[in-house]
Amino acid sequence: MMTDLTLRPMKSQSDANAFRALNEAWITKLFRLEEKDRTTLNDPYNTILAKGGQVYVAELDGRIVGTAAWVRYAEGIYELSKMAVDSTVRGQGIGRKLLLYMIDQARSLGARTVFLGSSKKLQNAVHLYEAVGFHHVPPSELPEMKYDRADVFMKMEMAPLSGA
Repeated sequence: MMTDLTLRPMKSQSDANAFRALNEAWITKLFRLEEKDRTTLNDPYNTILAKGGQVYVAELDGRIVGTAAWVRYAEGIYELSKMAVDSTVRGQGIGRKLLLYMIDQARSLGARTVFLGSSKKLQNAVHLYEAVGFHHVPPSELPEMKYDRADVFMKMEMAPLSGA
């Protein structure tokens, strides 16, 4: 049962290790770890943070149980990447809370458009993305994502922050 859930930016090597482990777990269960996965998961500081993106974690009772990242592609354009929730706590709404938090964080980063690539095999994730406002688009409408497993492409236009 969920008691104390904290959503926050990644702030330590321990968080980075959890980012890698949680993502490796779901990717290797259904797919294969691609070179781009290894590069990103092994060095989120240089592949995401140094380029203007951010990694976030969901911490439940002191344990990292979820993670996701915004990868900056261009001014105002971010990819939702590497979203994962620990299999032992799925079904408690953590993924939804993390995704809604991520959308708020994207606005604060100045995002105008956010997008993602997913897979038909990840039906629960795709339904969640649809529920919060992502729309299906052809891959030609998005920056190129070099993942063999991506066969679902979605984006969301962000409303500007009030007063902006």
